[in-house]
Amino acid sequence: MPSRDATTRWEGDLQTGGGTVTLDSSNAGQFPVTFPARTGDPEGMTSPEELIAAAHSSCLAMNFTGTIKKAGYTPGTVDVSAEVTLGPDPEGGFKITEIAITLVAKVEGLDKDKFAELAATAERTCPVTKALAGTTITLDASLAE
Repeated sequence: MPSRDATTRWEGDLQTGGGTVTLDSSNAGQFPVTFPARTGDPEGMTSPEELIAAAHSSCLAMNFTGTIKKAGYTPGTVDVSAEVTLGPDPEGGFKITEIAITLVAKVEGLDKDKFAELAATAERTCPVTKALAGTTITLDASLAE
């Protein structure tokens, strides 16, 4: 399996400086970052938390479809959102305090109980979920009608 990489170039101090995150593996883009935009109004910039949310939502969408297929069902549409919250750390600085995931999917022939079981399995076995194991992660999964 390949590895992926990104780099950030930062200039200046934390409060007045800024940087650019470059998605090197895919060459998909460069994104400006600053600490004030991270902790306040994004002002068109991304943040580590938004990038984690993107990674988590896309990983879970993929993992859910694989889990559904392995269980013998055909996945339809899958919508996953992840909300990553940054907050103060009692030990100093900041930490990611919570990730709230919402998953809504259409899967023909799947009842609500089996859906809930498979969604929980997909969330638990998602590589990004595993990487973020030290963070409180909640899952709100619902079968679309």
